[in-house]
Amino acid sequence: MRIAQISPLWESVPPQLYGGTERIVSYITDELVRLGHEVTLFASGDSKTLARLEATSPVALRLKPGPVNSDAPLVLMMEQAFGRDAAQFDIIHSHLDFLSFPISRRCATPTLTTLHGRLDLPEILPVFNEYADIPVVSISTAQRTPLPDANWQGTVYHGLPEDLYSFHARPGSYLAFLGRISPEKRPDHAIEIAKRLGIPLRIAAKVDPADRAYFEGQIERLLDHPLIEYVGEITDAEKSDFLGDAAAVLCTYDWPEPFGLVLIEALACGTPVLAYRRGSMPEIIDDGVTGFVCDNLDEMVSAVGRLPLISRQRCREAFEERFTVKRMAQDYLAIYERLAAVSTDDYDLVQAAPINHVTHNMRVIKLPHRQDAA
Repeated sequence: MRIAQISPLWESVPPQLYGGTERIVSYITDELVRLGHEVTLFASGDSKTLARLEATSPVALRLKPGPVNSDAPLVLMMEQAFGRDAAQFDIIHSHLDFLSFPISRRCATPTLTTLHGRLDLPEILPVFNEYADIPVVSISTAQRTPLPDANWQGTVYHGLPEDLYSFHARPGSYLAFLGRISPEKRPDHAIEIAKRLGIPLRIAAKVDPADRAYFEGQIERLLDHPLIEYVGEITDAEKSDFLGDAAAVLCTYDWPEPFGLVLIEALACGTPVLAYRRGSMPEIIDDGVTGFVCDNLDEMVSAVGRLPLISRQRCREAFEERFTVKRMAQDYLAIYERLAAVSTDDYDLVQAAPINHVTHNMRVIKLPHRQDAA
């Protein structure tokens, strides 16, 4: 197939440090190329890919010095992918969430959008009511809950290359926290758990500008403790030992996490995960088998004592069974082929009820909801 992948421009593909969406775009893109498909990646110019690269920004926007208008290169990229170059492709796969909906609705080539973010915010519902015709994919079943009537084409769990992280058979003596320092991730809970148990905690995390005040006002002072080590952002190469040498990874997330890439990175290393029962966590972690799903901080403290019951070999096996890039690519290909097979006659301009201003040059696809692809 001739496939376009459209990535956000804030980070490169793959990102140099933190960046979950761009990392997944990289894995999908390169795996599709390995499977023999003709893939074009729309991303920043410093991206590294096996596909043909089209760039409207020479470097990731986060790395640009001085003031940056992030909208300008994004608009150009969407026009290029969905407009000028659209006829080259059998399918256009966007990872821009709903930002690409207006132009994808008017695109003659079939499109698919993976929704990577949270969908429970009140401002989002009117957008999906307006664009109820746009084919979308969820990254967990839980992510769909606020928008049951969206045009869901499947749920595709994220996947990683099997050789990206190595299996660590022996647990280390510390707990790990990996990701972002932000209120919804509750790093303060991870720190409290470590202090209560007297177990070292290593924190490898990014602080976004939007979370700087939270970090400085509520978290920075908590790091001044002999059990707590803050190491900052780490690279993929550093993750294997950071996660693999941990006794467990703490996912103290207190928000409806759409997926949680850290969880499957930990499982790939053989490391069990302790997570709150929020969002997708119960879908990814098999309670009592690959970790523990907890309802509150006290339960998570107690669960640490039960870690010897978890087989690290079984954690790695669960990753290989459910969360590889090969499985992810095959799930997406099944959806691509279904969308690309829809003929012009199947594009319904009349019965897309949420649309009251369809013009003659729009092609609107409203396919039946599909069960999870994962």
